[in-house]
Amino acid sequence: MLAAVSVRADTARLGERLQYATIAWNSAECVVALIAGFAAGSIALVGFGFDSAIEVTSSIAALWRLRSDRDEAARETAERRTLRIIGVCFLALAVYVGYEGALDLLTGQPPEYSVPGIVIAALSLIVMPILVRFKRRIARRLGSGALEAEARQTRICACLSAILLAGLGLNASLGWWWADPAAGLLMVPLIAREGWDAVRGRTCCD
Repeated sequence: MLAAVSVRADTARLGERLQYATIAWNSAECVVALIAGFAAGSIALVGFGFDSAIEVTSSIAALWRLRSDRDEAARETAERRTLRIIGVCFLALAVYVGYEGALDLLTGQPPEYSVPGIVIAALSLIVMPILVRFKRRIARRLGSGALEAEARQTRICACLSAILLAGLGLNASLGWWWADPAAGLLMVPLIAREGWDAVRGRTCCD
């Protein structure tokens, strides 16, 4: 029994370190994406920056969940609240990206070429899948639906990186200005679905 408790505590501490790494990466990602996005007039890039900010919020909530792991009652409370925090943030992001993407398509405002945006999207596409792998391992070991949901959010961030990179690349190489807001709109169903599931307290384990 004591050995099992010790292993669980070690797993929780490993999870905490992983969340600190996620916070550091996504904070830098958020700053670069927002600055580059506003400078280039790229809704997809700005949306990606806000998604990174949401990922920081979720990681902070996940840290709370991990630190509550020893107390079963506190653990359950943290599970529920973490899911709701993630869900509400994602739904807000879906509304923002959907509105701005549709507006850009209607007004025909082309974004400018953004080298920093392309670089940060490419790096995120490398870093995010690695984080997902380790986060899901921690979630499974602790039997935590909330941590699993947070790992799924990181996986979504990787998907958004791919969509963003495609949109920015098409705009830069072929001058397809509409690819950028279209890429932003492609994010909306994915974000909204995950947000709604989290608000309802559903995880892939349900």
